Amino acid sequence: MFSGSFSGSIDLSLLGWNDSLPLPAGAVPARVARVDRGAAEVIAADGQFQARYSARIRRAAAEDPVSLPCVGDWVALSRLPEGRYELDGVLPRSSAFVRGGVSRDSRGGLSGDGQGQVLAANVDIVFVAEPSMHSTDFADLGRIERLVALAWESGGVPVVLITKADLFERGLGDLLADVRNAVPGVDVHPVCAHTGEGVDAVRAYLDGAKTAVVLGPSGAGKSTLVNALAGGDVMETQQVRAADGRGRHTTVHRELIPLPGGGLIIDTPGIRRVGLYDMSDGVDLVFSDIEELAEDCRFADCSHGGEPGCAVRAAVEAGALPERRLESWVKLQREAAWMARRTDARLRSEETRKWKIIHKEMRKPGRSRP
Repeated sequence: MFSGSFSGSIDLSLLGWNDSLPLPAGAVPARVARVDRGAAEVIAADGQFQARYSARIRRAAAEDPVSLPCVGDWVALSRLPEGRYELDGVLPRSSAFVRGGVSRDSRGGLSGDGQGQVLAANVDIVFVAEPSMHSTDFADLGRIERLVALAWESGGVPVVLITKADLFERGLGDLLADVRNAVPGVDVHPVCAHTGEGVDAVRAYLDGAKTAVVLGPSGAGKSTLVNALAGGDVMETQQVRAADGRGRHTTVHRELIPLPGGGLIIDTPGIRRVGLYDMSDGVDLVFSDIEELAEDCRFADCSHGGEPGCAVRAAVEAGALPERRLESWVKLQREAAWMARRTDARLRSEETRKWKIIHKEMRKPGRSRP
């Protein structure tokens, strides 16, 4: 059973259940707390238990991994004759944090199959946890921009948490200002789970039955924060290396944790790299300052590279916009466009393969034709 277990009869409204969700006739609603191979740990009104995937779920997942049940999903269970439950459908998601299947090839370029992986579903808040570096008091602004772009795209509200705030050796205010400039309009909080600094501010986002997910690199203190919110050791933690502040991947699976004061939180393993997937407005929201400057460019399709009359380049040269920020925008825009092309190519390939199978079946000897 998952770490933050309920006992006895469960009021699904405490888990965020919405009666407007289209539940099939005769099905039992449940929320996914943890996913294992071919099965999921679920919470239903009559308890928490493991439910294996139906053949329909397995077929859908083979065609599109994004349709696989994920932690945070609301699902439909069907009762089997022997009394056990089978997971037979994933109900519509209000939000989904999806990362693209992007990796680096041997030449350092992008590679991947254009498919995505859902890290968390039906989340209201996306906590982006970024640790300070011990010796430099430095935050990875590029990583924060990437995760916040994905958070906006997911349908959740991003909140950036600068963790291990007690380790700063110089001005915390300057670093927080840099982070706030990197993610305009996003709340940014310093947090130290060991001392309790900022924990109440984090807890305030989970009033009622809201669900949050914590994302960030290994060693960011995600599980320590979850333990502080839960008021106990519900997730295993390990010490980080003193030399660079990095830790091992203590959390090896995603897990939904009910909190004693209300709300739920999803802890996740450390993310080494996360690719963009099916982006529309996420990057534009993170780089709203660049989008605003671009309105004054001479050309509507200005790439902000070397075109005459580029207001964005002028802002960089005047020191009003950091060169790093423009480079980050270019990188994410290029990656989003690349992923879109890969996804379109994959969908065309799958459609072609489907029709080849249909035509092959139609050509079989003895098949009746109209």
